Amino acid sequence: MIATEDMMRRFSPEFLKNEKPLEYIPADGGMVGVLRTIGCVGDSLSSGEFESTNLEGGKGYHDYFDYSWGQYMARMAGVTVRNFSRGGMTAQEYCETFASQNDFWNPELVCSAYIIALGLNDLFGRKMDVGTMADVHEDWTRNERTFAGYYGQLISRLKQIRPDAKFFLMTIPRDSEEPERVRLCDEHAKLLHAMAARFENTYVLDLRAHAPVYDKAFHENFFLGGHMNAAGYLLTAKLVIGYIDYLIRHNMEDFSQVGFIGTGLRNRVGKA
Repeated sequence: MIATEDMMRRFSPEFLKNEKPLEYIPADGGMVGVLRTIGCVGDSLSSGEFESTNLEGGKGYHDYFDYSWGQYMARMAGVTVRNFSRGGMTAQEYCETFASQNDFWNPELVCSAYIIALGLNDLFGRKMDVGTMADVHEDWTRNERTFAGYYGQLISRLKQIRPDAKFFLMTIPRDSEEPERVRLCDEHAKLLHAMAARFENTYVLDLRAHAPVYDKAFHENFFLGGHMNAAGYLLTAKLVIGYIDYLIRHNMEDFSQVGFIGTGLRNRVGKA
């Protein structure tokens, strides 16, 4: 099958009907290429952080953004990706201090799409309550001081800057069988699906449901201590690209006017 025929086959109703996320990973970025600017809001795993040790076993943590999965995506898909991330980041810190200190609410840095990958430090570092959608209000200044409240605030504030941007919310991959961790990660995933249902133009990258299990063999190949190695961040980029390509192909009407994001323009012929 020639390349153009194979590409068109992936848009056919027969193919889409049975396709699952991550069954297809486009080498060239696929439909991700229509999103010309993407902002990655996250923690160390969004920052290309490598973990070093000295001879005495002391650890060092180093954010190398060029190795982040966002920058791998940029090179693969030919888009601009901005890292709004740092090792140790939480939704609370991002909203209360980090974004303002780094001028990340600046409209000049606004993106066509955002990938939000937060939760590990919130739930397992600061042990913040997951919360529920009842903590998220139309007026984000009234949101509760839970993970849900801060996460909802983050989305709301970015939507104030670019109302028609696309949002992709990343769940936590399966990486442990410890009951409490499984419970919290499952609650986190459930919350993100509820966020996507609440906010317009918002989708879930459900790596928890569809990515490989981050088991012992996975860690041996793709981790360096408690953080990923270069190959791990590259693999993550491929997973994110495959998932967003899947979401676009399965929701073509939602993405048909991405070229107008931020312009105030629409093609309204035959549309309400």
